[in-house]
Amino acid sequence: MVAYHKTYHRTFLLLLLALVLTCLLNIRIGSVYIPLDQVLSALCNGEVDKESWRAIVLDYRLPKAVTAIIVGAGLSISGLLMQTLFRNPLAGPFVLGISSGASLGVAVLILGATFLGANLAIYPATNWGIAAAACAGSFLVLTAVMIAANRVRNTMSILIIGLMFGSFTAAIISILAYFSSANALQQYLFWSFGSLGNLNWREITTLFSVFFAGTLMVVFIIKPLNSLLLGENYAESMGVNIKNVRNLTLLATSLLTGAITAFSGPIAFVGLAVPHLTKLLFSTSNHKTLVPAVAISGAIVMLICDGISQVPGSEFTLPINAITSLFGAPIIIWLLVRKRTLHY
Repeated sequence: MVAYHKTYHRTFLLLLLALVLTCLLNIRIGSVYIPLDQVLSALCNGEVDKESWRAIVLDYRLPKAVTAIIVGAGLSISGLLMQTLFRNPLAGPFVLGISSGASLGVAVLILGATFLGANLAIYPATNWGIAAAACAGSFLVLTAVMIAANRVRNTMSILIIGLMFGSFTAAIISILAYFSSANALQQYLFWSFGSLGNLNWREITTLFSVFFAGTLMVVFIIKPLNSLLLGENYAESMGVNIKNVRNLTLLATSLLTGAITAFSGPIAFVGLAVPHLTKLLFSTSNHKTLVPAVAISGAIVMLICDGISQVPGSEFTLPINAITSLFGAPIIIWLLVRKRTLHY
């Protein structure tokens, strides 16, 4: 048992080291080459050869790296929660329709300005306007999902309801897109690509506050989540209040997914792929180990994907959503071929 815990501690230390290294590499790479020692000097408020490098590191690349860490950790924790709650290895953070609700809010703001009044067109130009619209849309869907969760006993019914909300909002977005101008469509399309580099420190603080609140909820339901792995009947026999655990899980996932989608756009596959990679790495289903491990692994994966999207040495920046999908899809296929089945 002692050797077992030592192995876990060693793996966690390696993950933390990998997180620090990937963060530094993420800050280093980009269209402007900055030596690693200059990056460290800028981060430590030391002397740098060019003041422009300090501005690039502190005002653009560091906020982007912090955003990547929050986004990767939040989506990965959400994916783990959904896979446990629904006991479905293909469940992800977006199955509740929360992300679709956020997308609908942004679509109404950008694409629906033609119908709701031209004065609304000034708001999409700001991050706060888009974030507010996304939060409003995700809150509406969250409210509907929570009402449904309190009316049905079957957890799978909630999954189906969430998928139906996603289809319903996608249909409305399609109608709005059909009647929208080319400029509005282009703006909405760019938002749907996802972005980690458009947030200032105030917006990052707001995102982190919601991330902290959602993660704190998860801490209080770790033991019940372990019981749910063996089924709801077993969990109830152990004294677990299924309704309360379900509501807290849905609320935590909604907070994490909704806030991340609001500030960074819909980012796919990270929440689905990272929990499986982490379970493969740690060979455990204990959420006391998996929750922090998934958070760190998700942050590392998002930093790597963001680094790839920068196309080092080039002025081009690829959509982060495309890179995460290119990463996530082969991983899921590889796991299925290797293990022949996925476990929740």
